[in-house]
Amino acid sequence: MLLVEFFLLWYHIHTIFYSKFHEKGEIFFMRLTQEQCETYRSQGVLIVKNALTDEDLQPVIDEISDWISERALALKQDGKIEELHEDEPFDKRFGLLLAQSGEMAGGLDIMHYRGKAIFEFMQNDNLLDVIEGIVGPEITCNPIQHLRAKPPIVDGNASWAGGVPWHQDAGVMMPEAEGSEIVTCWLPLGDSTIEMGCLQALPGITEDKGYLVHQKEGGTMIKPELMPDAEPLMLECYRGDLILLSRFTPHRSEPNTSDRCRWSLDLRYQTTGHHTGRTAHPDFIVRSRKNPETVLAEHQEWCDLWVDAFENPRGFAGHRSV
Repeated sequence: MLLVEFFLLWYHIHTIFYSKFHEKGEIFFMRLTQEQCETYRSQGVLIVKNALTDEDLQPVIDEISDWISERALALKQDGKIEELHEDEPFDKRFGLLLAQSGEMAGGLDIMHYRGKAIFEFMQNDNLLDVIEGIVGPEITCNPIQHLRAKPPIVDGNASWAGGVPWHQDAGVMMPEAEGSEIVTCWLPLGDSTIEMGCLQALPGITEDKGYLVHQKEGGTMIKPELMPDAEPLMLECYRGDLILLSRFTPHRSEPNTSDRCRWSLDLRYQTTGHHTGRTAHPDFIVRSRKNPETVLAEHQEWCDLWVDAFENPRGFAGHRSV
């Protein structure tokens, strides 16, 4: 009897924290609950608290820190910066270096520095367990992927610290991807508070309205006359949290008025086989229950895909403004 009661208790706890996905008779457990999935579908935005551990994120932070050190040293040797600020913490050093030379930011994005730690993180199990709840068990990493640094506003880096206007991620994808199941996964590498210019979103603006025409003036942004009448949701979050956004959810950020840099990763995942919306850049499979051999496991192969995309331009990689 005690064994039966224990099993019932275990099952009850398990179903609270995990939702089930059924595929050809198999059951896979995922981190998102049914309620969370429904919130994402209806609101187009969801914060998943404590989805990642320090062990998940620290290798990425260490890799970025090493890149910053190498870049700063090279610029100092060229006489373009004077102070390396080697004793400053991760969330302050980059802003201090950028204020000395805008060249500090050159090459600071995923597809340019192509680090092994970030490649491995994009296939992180804790991350993909959450994503699976939205796109299913056949997961491709969409080619639109960025490392974002938003330093404090000081002389020399105001353009980096400034805000981003209201836009939809559908605005940087080809119209052919409008029917694709693509989810934006935005996550901080530290704090992302209101003072630091956290994301803001308009919940409930999803597939019903679809794509809202954007303009290039003022940065890629929704035409002001088409902006929905909705109250912005402040998406304050912290290291280990994830923000999931529909490609139709309007979102923005305001300037960073703190004394620390807001670091984040801006990744997109999709159901394998769906149109990526950016044919000029490489996508790659990160999880497959049906065909696990199709997962791209080699870091160098991923690097080669990006090098080929840059050296042999083809396809489309622009923003949508119609």
